[in-house]
Amino acid sequence: MIIVGIAGGTGSGKTTFAQALQRAIRHDSVIISQDSYYYANDHLSFDERTKINYDHPDAFDNNLLVEHLQRLRAGETVRVPVYDFKEYTRTDQYVEVAPHPIVLVEGILLLHDPILRAELDIKVFVDTDPDVRILRRLLRDVNERRRTMESVVEQYLSTVKPMHEAFVEPSKKYADLIVPEGGFNVVALDVVTATLREYLRKQEENKP
Repeated sequence: MIIVGIAGGTGSGKTTFAQALQRAIRHDSVIISQDSYYYANDHLSFDERTKINYDHPDAFDNNLLVEHLQRLRAGETVRVPVYDFKEYTRTDQYVEVAPHPIVLVEGILLLHDPILRAELDIKVFVDTDPDVRILRRLLRDVNERRRTMESVVEQYLSTVKPMHEAFVEPSKKYADLIVPEGGFNVVALDVVTATLREYLRKQEENKP
């Protein structure tokens, strides 16, 4: 198994890159989002949950994500939580993920945590202009997560932007490959695809 970490700021195109990579590989793979591993915080009221800084590293249960990646590498099936962004908490549902030859993990802070970073065989950072990222986030949060434009802008200025500058941007130095414009960068996509195909070829050769 090979685990590819795809990091980058909010709205940078991480998911688009992961999906494009999955299509290009044309092999057995799965995408796991770090967003699924937000803490449930179900002991808090809805109003209290809305005030949490979800762009800070402490918002994520990285221990569970690391455990799941290790178990997948060991050949075990894991239960990935399902997070409800409208209610700011986990649901009581989960998605069963079985081991795959290629696991693509995407999230804003994958490269910040050294323990989580150590589980990633290939580390990619998707680097996109801040103006593009905020516009993408605005459209997503208003259309998909029932947020108001005012609340998205307020959150961006109060937490998203400062957390990006404090934690996400500095983690770029740990990337093996920095990809401008995410899934629209055909050259970078070809480079990662070729690397994964070579890995799969060697795996086939080494089969008894």
